[in-house]
Amino acid sequence: MGKRDDLIAQYADDLRNKCGMQPDMGLLTKVTIGCGPAIYNADASTVAGSQPGEIETVKNNFLIKKLGLADGPQLDDAIAQVIEVYGKSERNKYRAVVYYMLTKHFGKEAVYG
Repeated sequence: MGKRDDLIAQYADDLRNKCGMQPDMGLLTKVTIGCGPAIYNADASTVAGSQPGEIETVKNNFLIKKLGLADGPQLDDAIAQVIEVYGKSERNKYRAVVYYMLTKHFGKEAVYG
């Protein structure tokens, strides 16, 4: 197993144990690959849920550009819900896990083919 496989296993573990959901491993793998090299960078691989700039990045770069959603309060609400499910006090909110949950939330699995 490579480093990416190890990370995907970690993300799946977070989804099961911290978020209380059974991950779709195919989708989780595609979302992780979609994050690109950011998953290997300690800072870029996580989402700082309490930083407004970080929330804007998730909204603009992922929800609007990647998933093709229209901007609006529903995007901020969805991000807040995902952060709440992951646990506000959880220090390492992995970007791939947050993106996976947002993809599921909006039913946009088809984006990942």
